[in-house]
Amino acid sequence: MKTIYRTAHAADVTSIGETVAVAGWVQARRDHGGVIFIDLRDSSGLLQVVLDPAVLGEAKDLRMEFCVMVSGEVRARPEGTVNPNLATGGVELGATALTVLSTSAVLPFQIEDRVDVDERARLKYRYLDLRRPKMAANLKARSRAIAVMRRVMDDLGFLEVETPTLIASTPEGARDLLVPSRHQKGSFYALPQSPQLFKQLLMVAGVERYYQVAKCYRDEDFRSDRQVEFAQLDFEGAFWDRDDVLETLEEVTSAVTREVRGVELSRPFPRLTWQEAMDRFGSDKPDTRFGMEIVDLSETFAGTGFRAFGASLEEGGTVRGINAGAIESTRSRMDALTERAKELGAKGLVWMVVEDDATLRSPVAKFLSGDEMEGLKVALGATPGDVLLMAADAEWRTVAGVLGGLRLDLGKPGSHDELAPLFVIDFPTFEPTGDGGWAASHHPFTAPVDVDQMANDPANSISRAYDLVLNGSELGSGSVRIFDPVAQAKVFEVLGISKEQAESRFGWFLEGLRYGTPPHAGFAIGIDRFVAILQDEPNIRQIIPFPKTQTGSDPLTGSPTPVEETQLAELGIRVRPDAKPEA
Repeated sequence: MKTIYRTAHAADVTSIGETVAVAGWVQARRDHGGVIFIDLRDSSGLLQVVLDPAVLGEAKDLRMEFCVMVSGEVRARPEGTVNPNLATGGVELGATALTVLSTSAVLPFQIEDRVDVDERARLKYRYLDLRRPKMAANLKARSRAIAVMRRVMDDLGFLEVETPTLIASTPEGARDLLVPSRHQKGSFYALPQSPQLFKQLLMVAGVERYYQVAKCYRDEDFRSDRQVEFAQLDFEGAFWDRDDVLETLEEVTSAVTREVRGVELSRPFPRLTWQEAMDRFGSDKPDTRFGMEIVDLSETFAGTGFRAFGASLEEGGTVRGINAGAIESTRSRMDALTERAKELGAKGLVWMVVEDDATLRSPVAKFLSGDEMEGLKVALGATPGDVLLMAADAEWRTVAGVLGGLRLDLGKPGSHDELAPLFVIDFPTFEPTGDGGWAASHHPFTAPVDVDQMANDPANSISRAYDLVLNGSELGSGSVRIFDPVAQAKVFEVLGISKEQAESRFGWFLEGLRYGTPPHAGFAIGIDRFVAILQDEPNIRQIIPFPKTQTGSDPLTGSPTPVEETQLAELGIRVRPDAKPEA
């Protein structure tokens, strides 16, 4: 890659005796008895450069992060100075010419990985933060992942199609981000939460195999794995069922993992039904890298005299537990776990410690029979030193959620050295809203396994939806779609969406379903979340080039910001005085 500024990248300079020109930034500067050494950094890596200020007068004024061009002869490093941890650690460049292309102001923080910098400062100077080796590596990994995704989809015969980013508002669960129209005052576009309806219409259009790297927007609360705008690999296939989608997902994710991590994933990926995932792990995105699985203890305590368990069982509830292993078992530690269980929704937590003589130590041991304690030890595979944790409730999901949360707190690995992908399938079609109604578990265009059963018994309806889970994180969701207008109308009816409401919100889409729609199914993978795991990063802000903070602000540009009154007037908008930000 030769230009007027360079004949080689830093990491490619390895041939002794060669004359080269390199360009980049001064990573470090060392003055050794009149001879100056600098580490020159470019996008490929580092190269040690030796400068003689007597020959190159500019060398004495060099500071960190000056942008420079250097030419000279490549030579072997002196004995004892070789750096085996660097690709160019055996050579150095003896400079014969130096040009300072641009100087640098005093840095707000050092451009190196081991400096602990406040995240807001890093985001304010994101262009400097991205110079750090780890962040530069994350950016490259993201680029490589997307390139592999496109290559695999192209090889599988998919057509890349861009869908609109100014659409009608059709809330799919999260709040829409709205864009006012200047030409039609009082009306708004929405930014897409996903290309869902357009990709389904592409199936109607006969595209058959569609994909795109799509920008999506959701006005929801920020977390470590969520942003208001994010990228996903979105794809859909006509004449497809679930297995077609999952096989394609395995192909894509395996290729990306191989490219970014250099690891070959074992295929086929394991599959768990939603019910099994909840029962065993207390989560619909289970982390299977460690055990500590939830065990149903309801039979063990059937007819128990211990009221905390008996009352829940009499109400049709459940008693479940986990073997947390040989964790700290002090009273303060157990009290802290009890408080954590309450935070997760439990009324309380029963704990027991298996002593060296196999007896159980617990404040409630006196309320349990010998048979119950022996049955408990057998059910949880208890051995001396283990701590057993139990919860009971009339609602099984509460117990599963509490124990699932404790399981993650106590056992989740601190890194992503191991990769454990799996599919969760057979989700419920609906979730109760709390007021006697129903909401779609995924979205209202997901096909149920049995349409008639769904209409008559929505509480027990199973959908043809599926998730891809990696190390306890949901990488994305998909489903077999509804392609029959009659079935779609029945789903809307269960959701309490009238014909008039359906026509108003989705009429343009429902019209398309009436014209020979093929069976179809699809999926979307969160690119930043996937790459964050492969790069062993704790949150997706480390992967997104220019992310927002936890509060949705952008320290780099200062957004969101107020706009001029004249701009608002053009759009027919007035901001209420109580909603105006302080100056």
